[in-house]
Amino acid sequence: MEKRLEAGWWQRIAWVVLAWGSCGVLMWVPFLYVAIRRGRVSDWGAVASFALYECVTLPLIAVRGSGDDDPFLGLALIVSMLVAAVLLLFGVFDRTTPKQPGYMGIPTPAPAQQNPYLR
Repeated sequence: MEKRLEAGWWQRIAWVVLAWGSCGVLMWVPFLYVAIRRGRVSDWGAVASFALYECVTLPLIAVRGSGDDDPFLGLALIVSMLVAAVLLLFGVFDRTTPKQPGYMGIPTPAPAQQNPYLR
């Protein structure tokens, strides 16, 4: 049986705020949370790709250090943050299922209909 990981919109938005608020440095954290909870290979691949991105871009920024006018690193940062936001909002978490009526999932009986001819 495959594990599901449901999340409401507020939780999804909170993960996006973490990724954007840290300027992309903590982009891998929400994907690590999902990978630990669900354990799918594709989730671990997402963690690895975002962690690899951080391990490549941060030293590259430190080594280049030529100024703030590098358009390629800026474009790479914006694109990766947009990809992370779209994945967190729409692709990673499963849709929530509505709660079943009744006590402990036992459906309640439908109300009895009255006979329309006996008024």
